[in-house]
Amino acid sequence: MKYIIHKANERGHANHGWLNAYHSFSFASWYNPEKIQFGMLRVLNDDTIAAGMGFGTHPHDNMEIITIPLEGDLAHKDSMGNASTIKSGDIQVMSAGTGIQHSEFNPNHDQHTKLFQIWLFPKYHNVTPRYQQITLDKTEQKNNFAQILSPNPEDEGVWIHQDAWFYLSDFDKSYASKLALKKEGNGFYIMNIEGEIEVNGEKLEKRDAIGIWEANEIEVKATTDSKFLIMEIPMEQ
Repeated sequence: MKYIIHKANERGHANHGWLNAYHSFSFASWYNPEKIQFGMLRVLNDDTIAAGMGFGTHPHDNMEIITIPLEGDLAHKDSMGNASTIKSGDIQVMSAGTGIQHSEFNPNHDQHTKLFQIWLFPKYHNVTPRYQQITLDKTEQKNNFAQILSPNPEDEGVWIHQDAWFYLSDFDKSYASKLALKKEGNGFYIMNIEGEIEVNGEKLEKRDAIGIWEANEIEVKATTDSKFLIMEIPMEQ
């Protein structure tokens, strides 16, 4: 097993007033040559968007973009004609493919919105752009690895053009469980959202993360009530 720990206080940070963003990997004006990507995981931004504010229309192409709201709402519009709002408990994906434009903003005037925005390099380039959002059953996350994303449209959760599987979990204190790889050669990247966990014996506090590769499974133990995101990701294209 090989691993790397990314502590919460070592992330990039940019506070624009309307946007308070923490970057796990090099993004915008923050550059760290040792934190460009983890396998096919290119971006993991931990964003807080002020009330009534957001991102104006901007383009993307050839990227799988996943948004997971943690608190509040996010209004979305794109060049494919989609106009919707995602809330805490939802997950949204866009396959940018040949190119899309979209905007996203906090529609509420009395509360901020917190979210993870995640970018993965796609398995195939120049696919037809697509959009998908679903509401997750949070009860399935209790002491379980609840699958929220996969490469397969018929599986649980949303799907993307990449051999990746995501899980959200809500573990009670002292609960422990093991998770095996879906695809040989992939790695795991675990972001601890709340609480404190141990992953293969390594302690993660709030917003700490660990990348693990050359391991067929991981064991997660909650040392307090905890919520975390597990991403199984190809290490090579």
